[in-house]
Amino acid sequence: MILNDYIDHTLLKPTATTEDIRNLCDEAERYNFYAVCVNGSRVADCKIFLKSNRVKIAAVVGFPLGASLTDVKIFEAVRAIEDGADEIDMVINVGWLKEGRVEDILKEIKQIKQVVEQRVLKVIIETCFLSKAEIVQVAEICVAAGADFVKTSTGFGTGGATFEDVILIKKTVGNRAKIKAAGGIKDKEAALKYLSLGVTRLGTSSGIALVEGIVESGGAKY
Repeated sequence: MILNDYIDHTLLKPTATTEDIRNLCDEAERYNFYAVCVNGSRVADCKIFLKSNRVKIAAVVGFPLGASLTDVKIFEAVRAIEDGADEIDMVINVGWLKEGRVEDILKEIKQIKQVVEQRVLKVIIETCFLSKAEIVQVAEICVAAGADFVKTSTGFGTGGATFEDVILIKKTVGNRAKIKAAGGIKDKEAALKYLSLGVTRLGTSSGIALVEGIVESGGAKY
């Protein structure tokens, strides 16, 4: 198993500069990561800095709160694709889930998948804010809406991915959707454990440390 192939090399900090994005792209190509994951305003930069199409570009939508209007999320997704994004990582409206607005969440995911078309859509459910029953419920919604991935976390909430939540998501979706674990993945042992549990993508800003077997502490949670 080549860990590099599963990593979305991520930089979503509000302080990220153009030079930081250039470095992110250079590192992704040097280490053969699967993708870079950036804010929408940086997709065009990545398209310039990446020297080949081998490393994919993922853009976040409705990030990190998920509470923006559906029309805004759709606009973000469309613009990111126009700028060169291969994948979209959208955040659900957690408040809607909490108040039982299941149909609104389903409709929103479907609308974004419609504009994403054949490209990959990952749906961030922000597990740290959810009960176990809510995780099961929203994972089923993701499948019903045609999402390609259920993604655990933004990395900007109160917690990131956990083994327990990934096991629950996998039990719920089976092979009907893939799983991306994100948030707080900082060492190779944890990364490999997630893959053994059925995860097929890892979102992390610590990708180099993971593949080199370095244990990181502190810093950004993502």
